[in-house]
Amino acid sequence: MQQIPLDLQWPARQRFEYFHAGAANAAALNLVRSTTQPAGPWVFLQGPSGSGRTHLLMAACRQAMDQGQTAQYIPLRGLRDQPLERLRSFTGAKLLALDDLDVLFGDGPAEHALFDLYNTCRAAGDTLLMASLQAPMAAQLPDLRSRLRSCTQARLQLLDDTARREVLRRQAAIRGLELDDSVLDWLFHHHVRDLGTLMALLERIDHAALAEQRRITVPFIRHLLAPSSEGKL
Repeated sequence: MQQIPLDLQWPARQRFEYFHAGAANAAALNLVRSTTQPAGPWVFLQGPSGSGRTHLLMAACRQAMDQGQTAQYIPLRGLRDQPLERLRSFTGAKLLALDDLDVLFGDGPAEHALFDLYNTCRAAGDTLLMASLQAPMAAQLPDLRSRLRSCTQARLQLLDDTARREVLRRQAAIRGLELDDSVLDWLFHHHVRDLGTLMALLERIDHAALAEQRRITVPFIRHLLAPSSEGKL
């Protein structure tokens, strides 16, 4: 079956050097990095929303491609409208990164297709990197559970507010911006605090500040973000 093409534009900052692991996630970061090495491990990465699972999978694909390997990132949650048993067709890349694996759990045909894909990749000598909200035990197919549990397990944790504030400061500094405490206090009080959302907000603030040649102040970001305010967490 022909592979489903994905017109994926790799986000510029979805690289390992832009992932802020902190002490809690350093081991997971190193494991995912190692998947692009010859005979690298197969990794099952588990973590809550906003912990950086997608960032790491994309970064691994970018690194693999930079090293001259073939790589493909598959966002399973974005393919829910397609028959997920077509997973068997996702073959041919030396590194295959499957994101949101949990959308398959409990779907019999999809779990069987993933089981077959797992075995095909193993026979071909390709590397499988998987990310999920749930642990392997959530799979209903016993043989699939066994295969997923045999992978090297890695777990991501959410950064605390102090670490997230530091990440935003560093990312702002890279862009030549300064975020003072009052700005950070306002962002954390009025918007959801997961790092992915905060980084998207920073990107938006950066573009607006550059276009308007403005300093980043509370009145500026209040005006900029008011129409899409998501409310306090």
